[in-house]
Amino acid sequence: MSEPTNRITAAILAGNWETVRAEAAAWVREPDAKGQKDPRPSFALNVVHLLRGEFKEAWKTHAASLEAAEDIEQVRTWVDALLKEHPDQANVHLVGGLFLSQSGRSEESVARYKEAIRLDPRSAYPHYFLAQIHERAGRPEMAIKAYREAIRLDATFAQARTNLGVVCQNQGQIEMAIPQYREVLKLNPDDAVAHANLACALAEQGKIEPAILEYKEAIRLNPRDAEVHFSLGGLYETKGRLDLALKEYEEALKADPNFGPAETATGWIRLNKGWREEAMESFGRALKSNPEDARAYLGIARVYLLKGKQQTAMENYALALKHEQDPEKKSKIMNDLFREGNTWDV
Repeated sequence: MSEPTNRITAAILAGNWETVRAEAAAWVREPDAKGQKDPRPSFALNVVHLLRGEFKEAWKTHAASLEAAEDIEQVRTWVDALLKEHPDQANVHLVGGLFLSQSGRSEESVARYKEAIRLDPRSAYPHYFLAQIHERAGRPEMAIKAYREAIRLDATFAQARTNLGVVCQNQGQIEMAIPQYREVLKLNPDDAVAHANLACALAEQGKIEPAILEYKEAIRLNPRDAEVHFSLGGLYETKGRLDLALKEYEEALKADPNFGPAETATGWIRLNKGWREEAMESFGRALKSNPEDARAYLGIARVYLLKGKQQTAMENYALALKHEQDPEKKSKIMNDLFREGNTWDV
């Protein structure tokens, strides 16, 4: 075993993840004797980034270590050797679980995480990653239980609290999600994602003004988040504050020019203001981003109807009905057609 792997192995066994980071970062800059990059230090960095909740960095190191088949095989050989040499070390099983889950074998990682828990019942990490597997597999109750256990073991585990809040919110348990987001903000008041999550949960409770304040704080911390600008615009639109809504939709498009939902929302505000051509341009750009945007087709249909071009309007109503997945919205489109006296077979 080479000297860098020896040092990284020792740091893994000790749970000294910052040393793992430093040693792997130094190693990743050094090509091997053939001038090629070794995927193992990138995988070690991937592990540390995942433990620290550094997901953007984790994605980069994943690409450098666990995408090419030959890289996966080299990392697998290393991880298998670690498990063979240190079968009673919880951190080695944790690393083994992360390798499996990151290389497309999520369900196989469950056994590794459970063994890590057996060997070190005090560690929050294996519960956290086990919860993620349950979450991705559509087992929300088991995910909630595992996230709660991670938090019980480490009350400062902010990412576990964030994930728990999201799972609870997705299950309609808003009253359980909000306290988790608030606890995250106690730990890190500058967490833009936590402010946005809290805003979303408050909005679902109908607490629009507090939600607006949380979205504004999220934007202050991260002005380039298109989704948060879009969500804030939606709340302004709900309150009838259309100029503010339009401004936020435009800010979302500045942050991400291909953010189709903002184009569609902008188009509808422009249409309701009587700006037909500008609305058509917005709907057209929305369909370039998403050719199945039912609401954009519906907007185009309305513009053509206002212009008296019923046949073209009908064609776009038909496309709106084709792509609309929500039964209630689909029914509303049909009701609008009947109310307007259009009973074409769409």
